[in-house]
Amino acid sequence: MTEFFKGIPQIRFEGPESTNEFAFRHYNPDEMILGKRMEDHLRFAVAYWHSFAWPGGDPFGGQTFARPWFGDTMDLARLKADVAFEMFGLLGVPFFCFHDADVRPEGASFAESLRNLEEITDYFADKIEGGRTKLLWGTANMFSHRRWMAGAATNPDPDVFAYAAATVKSCMDATHRLGGQNYVLWGGREGYETLLNTDLNRESQQAGRFLQMVVDYKHKIGFEGAILIEPKPQEPSKHQYDYDVATVYGFLKRFGLENEVKVNIEQGHAILAGHSFEHELALAASLGLFGSIDMNRNDYQSGWDTDQFPDNVPEMARAYYEVIRAGGFTTGGTNFDAKIRRQSLDPEDLILAHVGGMDICARALKAAAALWEDGSLERARGERYAGWDRPENLAMLKGGTLDGIAARVLAQDIDPQPRSGKQERLENLWNRFV
Repeated sequence: MTEFFKGIPQIRFEGPESTNEFAFRHYNPDEMILGKRMEDHLRFAVAYWHSFAWPGGDPFGGQTFARPWFGDTMDLARLKADVAFEMFGLLGVPFFCFHDADVRPEGASFAESLRNLEEITDYFADKIEGGRTKLLWGTANMFSHRRWMAGAATNPDPDVFAYAAATVKSCMDATHRLGGQNYVLWGGREGYETLLNTDLNRESQQAGRFLQMVVDYKHKIGFEGAILIEPKPQEPSKHQYDYDVATVYGFLKRFGLENEVKVNIEQGHAILAGHSFEHELALAASLGLFGSIDMNRNDYQSGWDTDQFPDNVPEMARAYYEVIRAGGFTTGGTNFDAKIRRQSLDPEDLILAHVGGMDICARALKAAAALWEDGSLERARGERYAGWDRPENLAMLKGGTLDGIAARVLAQDIDPQPRSGKQERLENLWNRFV
């Protein structure tokens, strides 16, 4: 045991009336909701990068955290892992997620970085085998180091493309070795700053071929998890090629990958793309792309990706309602891609941020599940489109022609009258549950 979380108790469910900071009021892993344990609905994961690798900086200031594991040695990487798994145990989370750069020091060469990753992978494997926290997904950090400044798969330098391919292979191998349930690609630098030096067609072809190779390698090694793309519109790049769910779907269709790859959708990224979180979730489900989520929030006054822990039950309930409508998670889950504020220096802050986030999500899930079980919203939705179930109307979609439909309108003297969408009524219904 390390000393970092000394004195912090195991976090347990105590119910809504509890005044204990270090307790769950709403997250009860064993509570049955819609025939499934709450833990199995939510499938919480801790993000290794924000919780253990982020030094507390922002665009205007540097490190504020002084963590005993900060440094570039394998001994410190093992200490970081020890602290991380202690926190996973205190919270009782079933999963965690990581980038390669989060868990191992950068080597003087690719070969040394690979050895470091393989060594820490073995260290993780022992901890996973002896505990209850598993790997939800792994990924590669191909955006922080200066080599990625012009992208990874989309880089104009073929040597960077090759380095990226080797990096992803190593991370997929680590994820597979650890029993990860997904592998995520986030193209933080896959975009452009200016069209003056950018060949859009060439870069998209590179990105498409790269993803095809990732899928081929997944099948080659027998990885049974999902390959996920995480959409984001901007920041750090001015324009990123994985802008939103719709853009990702178009990209996948272009390269014949729509049945091979799904999406990991982040709340904050959805907002930056000008959408709501629930829109992106609903669209992904309708396209057959729904995979997993990163749960956080932005400060809506800041206009950038602040990665704060969620605190808005109605907003999160909308999201979990769409997760329920999509059939729930399979390999995916709820990863807290969120970080404590740079002034939150204490170990307790890191624990309590997750406690609060888990409770907020639990409350939101319960509200969404109650509305789903009630069925009123789905009945109202069904009634709005009920006319399409009549044979003559189904025929318009299955083989109708413009001239044939026009003849029917004339023959039957069809004169449609507007009908209420009942938005306010449905908002009132929603608010009864949240």
